Amino acid sequence: MSDVSARYVPGRYAAIDIGTVTARLLVADVDDQGQVSEIHRDTAICNLGVGVDKTGRLNPDAIARVGEVVARFVEAIDRLQPEQGAPIKVTANATSASRDAENSGDFVAVLAELGVELSVIPGEKEAALSFAGASSAFGGESVIVLDVGGGSSEIIAGQAGGTPAYAHSFNIGCRRVTERYFHDDPPTVEQIADAGAWIASEMHDYLQTVSQNGFGGCRIVAVAGTATSVISMRERMEVYDSSRVHGAVATRVDLDELLTRLSGMTLEERQKVVGLDPQRAPVIVAGVLILQQILQQLGADSFTVSERDILHGIILDAATE
Repeated sequence: MSDVSARYVPGRYAAIDIGTVTARLLVADVDDQGQVSEIHRDTAICNLGVGVDKTGRLNPDAIARVGEVVARFVEAIDRLQPEQGAPIKVTANATSASRDAENSGDFVAVLAELGVELSVIPGEKEAALSFAGASSAFGGESVIVLDVGGGSSEIIAGQAGGTPAYAHSFNIGCRRVTERYFHDDPPTVEQIADAGAWIASEMHDYLQTVSQNGFGGCRIVAVAGTATSVISMRERMEVYDSSRVHGAVATRVDLDELLTRLSGMTLEERQKVVGLDPQRAPVIVAGVLILQQILQQLGADSFTVSERDILHGIILDAATE
């Protein structure tokens, strides 16, 4: 469901989201009621943000990796151009790693050579887009949306389809936590405890405010790779099945068990876990820890996983008059 007060321009749209860990594409048709019909998806783990928390710069090899993936995205968009009507409107956004990097202009220039105009969006914009996309599946409900990324995590509360009542982007993500705290393989109990304490201290005041001002006990919706991986690992999916992931509920018990199991494994062992993309194995412990700490701070027992996320939000935003 979309914002009933908005006016939408029907057509075919493409959203490119380039985060600290993944680069993703969604091509979809939007009707005049704001209903989004997916045409094509593509995702690649590129690790653009490797080392950015320490150096403040994007690595040239990481920029090149993303450039190769975006070139593939552009080819797909060209193949999907409608035979009639307006050409696909492409919106490309970059988030935490690009915000933090002093050389993000180099990255913007590489994508410009591919014909892609990249916007490095602030955390507040990222949060609003994530909320619009994730909440579109839960029309009329009060929800808290969690978007745990590689460099930042957005926590947004409001009525689905409307303007968020609370929104904040924390410079806490699975890549950033891993690089700051996890110096052993597997990470030590002390390292996990220190990371958890830092996450909790940074988020505590905001989460208490949200919980005490109308959103205590409401549905929590989690999006992005960590949340979807929780379900695919729990269900031991040898082949990822989005129809089984979207709308699935993960509990605190699920997170506690996964954190215990994964944190006791070496990276090589985590790469073999059924349901986990091997390329996400280096950061999955931190991702699960972040989700666990958020639920604990909110006093919540579970969250609902949504396949609708910032990509849908980007497309709805682009289609709004």
